[in-house]
Amino acid sequence: MTRRAPNVTTAAMSIPVVPIDGADFAFAPWSWPFAQERRAEIDAHFAQRRAELPQLWNGRVVLAKGCRIADRRLSGTCFETDFASFLAWRDWGFPDREATNCFAMGALRSSDGAFLLGVMGSHTANAGLVYFPAGTPEPGDIVGGRLDLAGSITREVAEETGLTPDDYASEAGWQAVSAGRRMALMKVLAVPAIASELERKIGAHIARETKPELSGIRIVRGTGDFDPMMPDFVRTFLAHALSRASS
Repeated sequence: MTRRAPNVTTAAMSIPVVPIDGADFAFAPWSWPFAQERRAEIDAHFAQRRAELPQLWNGRVVLAKGCRIADRRLSGTCFETDFASFLAWRDWGFPDREATNCFAMGALRSSDGAFLLGVMGSHTANAGLVYFPAGTPEPGDIVGGRLDLAGSITREVAEETGLTPDDYASEAGWQAVSAGRRMALMKVLAVPAIASELERKIGAHIARETKPELSGIRIVRGTGDFDPMMPDFVRTFLAHALSRASS
C-alpha cells in the first residue's frame, strides 16, 4: 500500500523551523500505555500491514516524550517500544499525545546548492514518500544512556545512499521542524560534488543493493521541484533553506 502525502498547502508551509544547537534525550524505560491498552488492535493492524508489505519486521524503535526547546536546545526523555505499536500509532493519526516521533534527517546538499532526497522503496512502510535519509531511532542509537541522533543520521545515510562521513561535511547545529507529534531534526550535510554527480553516485549504490531502501532520487533546486509525495515538514524545511540561500 502506497502512503499518500498531502498536497502542498499554505498551512504546511507555516510550520515553524527552529534553529537549535543540539538535542539531549535521556533514556528512561517506560511502559507505553497506548501499546499496552490497545495491544490486540495493534497486533491486528500489524498483521494487515504485513500482508500488504511482507518485509515489515516488528523490531524495536525509540520514541520521545516531554519534548521542549529552551536556550536553543531540544530536550526530553526517550523510551523503547515495538515497531508494530509505533506503526499503528502513526497510521491512526497519533492518538496518544504523550509520545513524539523525534527523528533526524540528513539534508544532503550538493556543491551547486541543490538538495537531494530519496524516493522510499515499495517494500517499505513509507512506500513512495520522498524524504531525506532518515529513520526512526533504534535501541542501538542509545549511547551512554542518551539518544545519539547524529549517529542515527550516519547510519541511515550510509544504508540508503552509500555515503559515509568522508563524503560530506556536517554543518553545525540543527533545524527543528515540528509537525504535530512528529519532530524532524534536519542536519545539513554538504557534499563536495554537483547534484548530477551525487545523483549518479547514489544511483550506483541503489543499483548494487539487493533490496535497496530507495527506488529513486529527487533533486530540488527550488520550490518548483517540490513533489506532492514530500511530507509537509520536508517541504517546510526546503522552503526555509532555499529562501535563506537566495537572500
